[in-house]
Formats: sequence, C-alpha cells, structure tokens
Amino acid sequence: MKKEITCIVCPKGCLVTIDDANLEDISGYSCPKGMDYAKNELLHPVRTVTSTVKITGALHDRLPVRTSGDIPKELIFDCMNLIRSTKVTAPVACGEVIVKDLFGTGIDLISTRDAESIV
Repeated sequence: MKKEITCIVCPKGCLVTIDDANLEDISGYSCPKGMDYAKNELLHPVRTVTSTVKITGALHDRLPVRTSGDIPKELIFDCMNLIRSTKVTAPVACGEVIVKDLFGTGIDLISTRDAESIV
C-alpha cells in the first residue's frame, strides 16, 4: 500500500510517496534526506517533545522543557504523563537536565530557559 508523507527535513516540504510493502519504491523526494526521512517515518517514527513543567520559587509557575533529541512516537503519551507529574525548584539553568534518560532511550528532558530563584 502506498503512503504519502510530507518530508519535514528541509523547508521544501516534499510530498514523498512510499510503498510500505517495498521500501525501495519511493518517489517525490528531491534529496537523499527525504528518502531516509520517509523510510524512518514508516518504520520507526520519532518526535521531539516540547512542553512545560511546574516550577516553584521562580517568577513564573511553568518552566519550558523539551527532549534533548527525538523519542519514539509511541512514547509520547508516557512522556507527557511524566512531564505532567514533574515539579522542579528554582534556580534552573537553560539546558539543565530535568529528567535523565527518558524510558531508557538515552534522551533527556531539558530546560529551555533559565529560571532564577525569587526567594
């Protein structure tokens, strides 16, 4: 069965067609990265997760966070449940690890903003 995938590797946004029965039957990409993206999206889709966690002792009550890399798409809901239950205390530095090694993936949840203590 053929599937259409919009490549997000570059701004072109090529519409790539791939046959899930024959991974070599790929068309519509304009560079090798598009071909690789389509194969990976079909076989093992991954995403970067961005969100916020609760923080105490800071000016704002939420701290923006993201995964340090892509995690398997099937772990996104587990990741969001973990994020929802995570609380940190200021101060926190941008890039600081909030949760290490999410679900054994080797990917960390990191802060994307400094949060100074107001106490």
